[in-house]
Amino acid sequence: MATTLEVSYFNTFWLKRLKNKTQFRELTNDPAPDTIYERGGGTTTGTPDLTTGEGYINPNVYEDWFIEESRIRGGYNNTSVDFGNKAYIVEESDVQERRQNAIIYSGVINSKTGINNTNQFPIGEDITRAVDPASGSIQKLFAENTNLIILQERKVNRAPVDKDVIFTQEGLPVTADSTKVIGTPSAFEGNFGISRDPGSFAVYGYNKYFTDRDRSAVLQLGPNGLNEISNYGMIDYFRDQLNRINPNSEITGGYDVYQKNYVLNIQDRDKVVVFDDLINGWVSFQDYSPQLMTSSQGEFYTFKNNAVWQHYIGLVYNNFYGKQFESQVTFSFNPQPTITKTFKTLSYTGSNGWTATVLTSDYTGVDTNPQEPALGDTTYLDTGQTILSYDDGFYTDPNTGVEYRAGFNRKQNVYYASIKGNGGTGILAGQVLSSLRTTGLKAQYLNVTLKEDGNTDPTGAKQLFSVGTEYNNR
Repeated sequence: MATTLEVSYFNTFWLKRLKNKTQFRELTNDPAPDTIYERGGGTTTGTPDLTTGEGYINPNVYEDWFIEESRIRGGYNNTSVDFGNKAYIVEESDVQERRQNAIIYSGVINSKTGINNTNQFPIGEDITRAVDPASGSIQKLFAENTNLIILQERKVNRAPVDKDVIFTQEGLPVTADSTKVIGTPSAFEGNFGISRDPGSFAVYGYNKYFTDRDRSAVLQLGPNGLNEISNYGMIDYFRDQLNRINPNSEITGGYDVYQKNYVLNIQDRDKVVVFDDLINGWVSFQDYSPQLMTSSQGEFYTFKNNAVWQHYIGLVYNNFYGKQFESQVTFSFNPQPTITKTFKTLSYTGSNGWTATVLTSDYTGVDTNPQEPALGDTTYLDTGQTILSYDDGFYTDPNTGVEYRAGFNRKQNVYYASIKGNGGTGILAGQVLSSLRTTGLKAQYLNVTLKEDGNTDPTGAKQLFSVGTEYNNR
């Protein structure tokens, strides 16, 4: 006979069709009597757990069917029953809102007690903090002691953690305990941010470093606030480099704990620039371009082409990512700036293997050519001959067998050589002899570049302690 089985299942109906009187019996290990479903005059108001497939006796899959339906009598556009409250119901308005200047925090996680509430965001509690939207989006968060550093595109803020800041009638801040996870944010002095380069952020000790490309600045955040370290002799360089950078290029930074330096890399350049805290200055350029940088256990690591590279290992110097480079140092001699001088010699103390590749004077003023306008305006510059390294300049006189040095010679561990003219960019009016036939370069200041020769101990260390010159005031 037909029967009615009451089943509670989301207020929906099961519609079934059984062509034959064949009974379907569910195969289970339940010791209770089997539940029998058969076609008859009754109606099914529940949800019998009956399918046509493996596990049932004699299923007639082609002619018998069961359908779950929520509408009265299953009619198209008929009234639907109420589904009631569901925990998984979705928002009818699925418009996404992105608050780029706001922070939201979840519940706590404690691995020791097994508590993990990171997926809980109770809207009934005060769990959001917002900073000034006029300063752009939040690009970087950094937790330090009991403060949270919030870096926006055009501003740097800090917010107390587990406490709040209240102000007296005189406007003085007072820190007080609070139930708030993140207190009221306050901005550091100075209109600087991190632009859109969170990868430039690095930290060591109490100092944080990052760039602000929109203001052509490199910044240090310390106990005394923001400090614009790009002003230390590199204003022009960073103004030009950060202004010309491709908008899609990244700027990455890292702290080298091995050398105690901040290393900064502009991705579309093939070199990094290094800042030294000990002297508060930029000390060198290095010919490598990493994608990421980090330090661990006193060692410095970089990432390039999906590989990790450790620096300062082995006895090979100036080798980056399997490619060998040569060091060079460029500087200027400019004693007594208002006096024209004749630079006669060049000397240095340090390692063997340095070559003076560039010796140039200052430029003269622009001269016009009224007789030959096609030549345009011209300037003049004197250059010196290359001074070979101690080993590269060695030769033996074939007639006498005497050994000579065509470049740097050495005496009492000081390398020295005469500066010889190499001719200028032109012969000045009234000039009798070219500088090619004279000793020394006459100029107000002298530019010099010393470079490794690439032959003397090519993978060894090269040191340069001091460089000097002898000159006459005339």
